[in-house]
Amino acid sequence: MVQVPRLSRRARWAVPAGALVITGGILAGSLISVAQAAPGLPAKTPAQLLAEVADSTTPPLTGTVVETASFGLPALPATGNPTSLSSLLTGSHTIRVWYASPEHFRLAVPESLSESDVIRDGSTAWLWQSTLNQVTKYTLPAHAAEQAVPKQPLTPQQAAQQVLAAVGPTTTVSVASNVTVAGQPAYALVLAPKDSRSLVGQVQIAIDGRNGVPLRLQVFARGASSPAFQVGYTAIQFVTPAPADLSFTPPPGSTVTQENLAGDSARAKMGSTPAGVATIGSGWLTVLKLASSALTPGAPAPAGGSPGGGSIGDGAGVLRALIASATPVHGAWGSGRLLRTSLVSVLMTDQGSTYLGAVQPSVLYAAAQAGH
Repeated sequence: MVQVPRLSRRARWAVPAGALVITGGILAGSLISVAQAAPGLPAKTPAQLLAEVADSTTPPLTGTVVETASFGLPALPATGNPTSLSSLLTGSHTIRVWYASPEHFRLAVPESLSESDVIRDGSTAWLWQSTLNQVTKYTLPAHAAEQAVPKQPLTPQQAAQQVLAAVGPTTTVSVASNVTVAGQPAYALVLAPKDSRSLVGQVQIAIDGRNGVPLRLQVFARGASSPAFQVGYTAIQFVTPAPADLSFTPPPGSTVTQENLAGDSARAKMGSTPAGVATIGSGWLTVLKLASSALTPGAPAPAGGSPGGGSIGDGAGVLRALIASATPVHGAWGSGRLLRTSLVSVLMTDQGSTYLGAVQPSVLYAAAQAGH
C-alpha cells in the first residue's frame, strides 16, 4: 500500500453536482459490464498507475459511456434537462463520445425524442439543447483546458481526474486484479480513505492497459461489496472521429445566444467556487456549505455554468424536495434537518445554510458549528 502523491488540481465542477461526484454518489444497478476473467497485463505498481493517469494524454477515440444513478432519495422535480442536477442524481444516462483532442471533441446525451450536445472546435464551444431548440455559443480563452467548456456531462476520464485531484496522503492505494471494460484489458487501481468518518469505502478506477485511459470509475460505500456509483465505457474504439462528427451548425429556427469566456474576469470565474458556496475541510472529508442565497429559485448559474448542466436554481428545487424526508436534528451548532444515505449526508440548518458531503453527520455538525 502506498499513499497518493499530490497531483495538480484540475478545474472543479460547480456545486452541488460536482461535490457529489468528487465525494462519491449513490448509484444502484449497472448497465456497465462488470469484469470478465482477469486479462493478462504487465505488472505495475500503484505509483506507476497514478503517474500514468496524471501524465497520460487521451488518444483520439469514439465510444459510449453509461452512468447510472439512484441515490435512494425521494422523488425529485423533473426539469426536462438530461444534464440537470435532478437528472444526474437519478436514473441512467448514456453519453456518446467523439474525441480528437482537448480542443476538438463532441459529447452527446441522447434522451427520448431529444438530445443535448456539447461541441468544442478550438476556441469555440457550442451547447445544443434540442428540447428547448436553443444553442449557446461560447468563446473560450486561447489554449483553455478541456474542462473550461461549460455544462459537460461526466466521462470516466473527468471523474478519475476529479477524484485523484481531491485526495492526497489521507488515502491508501493498491492494485486489484485486472479487469475487462468495453472489451479492453485494464488495471484496477483502488483508492481507500484512511479516515473512518468518510462514507466512501473505496474508489476503483479501471485504467486501459494500452493507452492509460480511465475506462471506468466505481464508488463503493463503506462496507459494501458492490459499487454504489459507476460511470464507464460500454463501447470504445481508439480511432480518430470523422470530421462530420466534430462539426456543428445551429439548426434552422433555433435561438442562438453568445457568451464570451475569453476575458480575464470570465477566466477567473471559471476556476472559482460559485458565489454563495464555501468549502470546509479537504480530501475525503470535504464539506460544502451552500448559503441560502445560493439556493434561491431562479438564481443564475455560476460563470462558466455547471458541467453537470444544472443551475443553482435547479439545485434549490432538489433540496426543497429533500427537506420533507429529512430528520429533525439539533446540537451546539443549532437546529435543522438531516438527510443521510449510505454515501452522502446533507444537513439543512434552520439558519438557512446547507452542508453536504460523503461524510458522517458529525463532520457536518462540526462544519456547521465552525460556520457560526
